[in-house]
Amino acid sequence: MAAFAEMSYTADFHCEKNNQQHRTDEITTKRLIIRRGQTFHITLRVNMNEYTIDHNNILFIAETGPKPSEASGTKVLFQLRSIDPRWWSGAVVSSTGTTLVLTVSPPPNARIGQYTLTLLSPMGQQIMKYRLGEFILLFNPWCREDEVFLDSEEQRQEYVLNEDGIIYNGSCHQIQSRSWYFGQFEESVVDICLKILDKNIKCQNNPAKDYIRRNDPVYISRVVTAMVNCADDKGVLAGKWNEPYSGGVYPWSWNGSVPILHQWYKGGFLPVRYGQCWVFAAVACTVLRCLGIPSRVVTNFNSAHDTNCNLTIDEEIDECGRLLGEDVWNFHVWVESWMARSDLKPGYDGWQALDPTPQEKSEGIYCCGPAPVKAIKEGAVEMKYDVPFVFAEVNADVVTWMCCRDGRKVKTSVKTQHVGQYISTKSCGSNDREDITYNYKYPEGSHKERAIFDEAQFRNKLQPPQEEKLLAHVKTHESVNYGSDIHAVVNISNNSSESMVCKLHLNAQILKYTGSAVKQIMVLSVNEVVVKGNEVTTMPVDVPFREFGNYLENHQLLKLIAVVADTRTNENALAVKDISVVKPAIIVNILGVAILNQVLTAEISFRNQLTEPLYDCVFTVEGVGLIDGMQQIRVGEIKANDEIAFKVQFIPHKSGLRKLMVDLDCNRMKDVKGFKNVVVQCF
Repeated sequence: MAAFAEMSYTADFHCEKNNQQHRTDEITTKRLIIRRGQTFHITLRVNMNEYTIDHNNILFIAETGPKPSEASGTKVLFQLRSIDPRWWSGAVVSSTGTTLVLTVSPPPNARIGQYTLTLLSPMGQQIMKYRLGEFILLFNPWCREDEVFLDSEEQRQEYVLNEDGIIYNGSCHQIQSRSWYFGQFEESVVDICLKILDKNIKCQNNPAKDYIRRNDPVYISRVVTAMVNCADDKGVLAGKWNEPYSGGVYPWSWNGSVPILHQWYKGGFLPVRYGQCWVFAAVACTVLRCLGIPSRVVTNFNSAHDTNCNLTIDEEIDECGRLLGEDVWNFHVWVESWMARSDLKPGYDGWQALDPTPQEKSEGIYCCGPAPVKAIKEGAVEMKYDVPFVFAEVNADVVTWMCCRDGRKVKTSVKTQHVGQYISTKSCGSNDREDITYNYKYPEGSHKERAIFDEAQFRNKLQPPQEEKLLAHVKTHESVNYGSDIHAVVNISNNSSESMVCKLHLNAQILKYTGSAVKQIMVLSVNEVVVKGNEVTTMPVDVPFREFGNYLENHQLLKLIAVVADTRTNENALAVKDISVVKPAIIVNILGVAILNQVLTAEISFRNQLTEPLYDCVFTVEGVGLIDGMQQIRVGEIKANDEIAFKVQFIPHKSGLRKLMVDLDCNRMKDVKGFKNVVVQCF
C-alpha cells in the first residue's frame, strides 16, 4: 500500500499547441484556455515504471464553481471511450503503458469558466484521486453547435479576435472617430472577466444557481451589462456627466479598456471613476469578446431617452427659443453581440443590442438587453429584453412645445425623422465606418417605417401640424473649425398673400452631447421684421468664436434656435440648427518600415489654428505592442497660427497590426486625438 501512496500522475496540457488551435494563444501559452465544442489533447504520465495505465478503469471529473454538482451540470464525470460531441467525453490517442495521450471534448453547451480536472484511478481496494490541473473554458464562435456561432471568418477575426477598435461620436452632421484598444487578450484580463461574473449580484446571492446558467450567452451578456456599471453592485465603472471629475479620470482621457479593468481588479473591486456611454460600451465589448461572444461597439446619432415608454420625446423651449429640456443625445453608444435566442420564438437570432450605460432599470437592475435587433426593426416590443426602450432610442418622435409666460404649452413641431440617424460601427477588416441604420429601422418616412411605429402600440397620437403660412429656417454650415466664427442667416418665409410684421428671437446655446444646456452665449431679439406676402426675408447672424470658445468641452454642440411670431395672429414658427465644433487634427506619420524589436521613428505634427498661443501643451504617445506604458512630450507653448513637429522613437515588441495613439492636452483644449495604424513585420 505504501507503493500505491507514492504513485502520482502528471499531466501535460500542451498549452501552447492547444491554445493555438483554440485561438487563445494571444492570451497566454502558459496555461490551458480552450473553447467549448472543440477537442484538446492531454498527455498523462505515471511515475511508476512497473505500473501500466489501464485507460478502461480510469475516470475523469471536470468541475467548475464553488459547489459543483452533477445535478447542476457544473460537475461532470466521463471515461475514455469515444468522442461524443454532445457531452463531455474523451478517447485514447496512444498509449505506451506509463504514458497516455488522450483527446477530450467539452460539449458546445458547457458552462464557461475556470475548471478543475481530476483523475480517479483504482489502486487495489482504493479509488485514488489525482488533481491534474486547471483550465479555462470559453464560448466558441467557430463551433456550429455553440449558440454564439458566427458563420464568417472575417467577422470572427473582427468581432472576437481584434483588439483594436474605432468608436464613433460627434454629431450626425459631423461624425468623428476615436481609436480604442479593447485588449481582451492582455495579461490577466481573462481572470478579471471571470471575476466580473463572480461579483454579480445573482452570483453573490446564489452562486450555485448562477453557475448553472453560465452556459447561456443571453444570461452572461446580461450579467456583463449590469456589472460594467456600478449602479447596483460592485461594478467596474462609475458614470459621471458633469464637472468636476475630481477623484477620478476625465472620461475622455481613456484610450482603452485594460487600465480600467486592471484598476478595478487591483483596487479591491471599487468602481473606477469615471465613465460615460462610450467607455461603458467599450469595456463591455472587451469583456464579451474575451469570453468568446462576438461583439461590436455601435453608435446611434440623435439617440432618444424615452423615460415614460410612450415612444415620444418632449422638447421644451421658452418664447425666446431657449431650450428648457430634451432627452435626445447627440450620440449614444452601446454594444451588439451575436448569439442565438433559444429563449424566443424563431427569427430573432443574430445581433442583439446591449447597453451597459445605467439609464433605466431592467428587472430591477441597471442593465439593458440583449434586445434582438430584428425585433427592434419590426417593432416587436413584446420580445425580451428591453426592446421598447431601444426601439425608442432609434425611432421616437420628437415633439417641441413652447412654454408661454401665461402658462400655456403650444405644440410647435413634431419631428418624425430626427431620432436614430447614421447608426455606425467599425467595418470588418478596415477603419471605415459601416452604417447599419437599416438593421434597426426601415427608411425614415417610408410607409413601412410608419406602419412599424404604429404597431409598437406605445405611440402618443400626436400628428405633425399642417403646413403653416409662417416658416423659419436657420442656414449655416453643419460644423466649424475650432477657432472659427459662425456665420448664419435666418430665413423667414411668408406663404400667405398678405404682409406680416414679425418678432424674431434667436439664441445660441452650448449643449452637452446628452442634450442638456451648458451655457447661453447669445440672445438676439428683433421686434419688427417685415415679411411681404409670398416672399422670404433674410436676417444675417454672426456668433464670434470668442463668445463660445472658452466654454467648449468634448463634443459639446452649439444649438441655434430661432422663434418667429406674427404680431397680428400670434402664429409662430420654429427653426433649429445644430453646429459641431471640430478640433484641429494631430498628424502622425511613421518613418520607415516597422520591424519587430527594431527602433522605429514616428513624426507627430500639430497646427494651432487660434489667433492666440496655446500653453501647457502635453502630448501623450502610447500604443500597445509598440511602447511600454506611454511617452509624454511637454512642449510648453505653441504660438498662434504656428505648427509644431517632433519625433518619437520606440521599439515594437509585438508583431501584426498595431495602433500608435497621440493625445494633446493644453490650456484651451483637452483630449485632442490622433492615431496611425502600424503593421509590425517579423524579419
